[in-house]
Amino acid sequence: MTTIAFDVGETLVRDDRYWASWADWLRVPRHTMSALVGAVVAQGKDNAEALRLLQPGIDTRSAYQAREEAGRGEYLDESDLYEDVRPALSALREAGVRVIIAGNQTVRAGELLRGLDLPADLIATSGQWGVAKPDPAFFERLAAEAGVPTEEILYVGDHPQNDVFPAKQAGLRTAHIRRGPWGHLWADDPDVAAVADYQVDSLMDLVPLTAR
Repeated sequence: MTTIAFDVGETLVRDDRYWASWADWLRVPRHTMSALVGAVVAQGKDNAEALRLLQPGIDTRSAYQAREEAGRGEYLDESDLYEDVRPALSALREAGVRVIIAGNQTVRAGELLRGLDLPADLIATSGQWGVAKPDPAFFERLAAEAGVPTEEILYVGDHPQNDVFPAKQAGLRTAHIRRGPWGHLWADDPDVAAVADYQVDSLMDLVPLTAR
């Protein structure tokens, strides 16, 4: 493989702060928000459905903008990263692998990620590209940005429906990381094991693969 591309939420970055901020904005207990997010995703629904359960009819885009204008918008710092992110991405680049970060995030999240000065060759988001996973066009854009055949790209993510399955269908190789709610929920799923080229517990597990 010449390129490894990474999902963001619960692959590189913990989602705790993101959902906690929504809970505070909607004035509900944080554990309530976490439970609802887990429930809707386990049902195969978009995680934004959790917001609609708490506030039926909510316009998520308007609410997001209102949070930003109130100074309570998206925020990321070093503490949001999993501990293996910097060492793993650095080791992969040192091994000659092109590192791309591309996930279902807003334009603002992309700006915040770039502000962390991560060891990556490209950081992009669905908000920036105008297409989101699991749409095949997302992975087509990823391959175009990488400039290599899809079979030379390994896509790493925690969510089978958004990451592993659609990336594989698009012709990419895939790695399922067993961490975060979705990574653990589907850790032993036989369908995931059958589709994913690799299953890893840490991003550092990817480094030896570059020698194969």
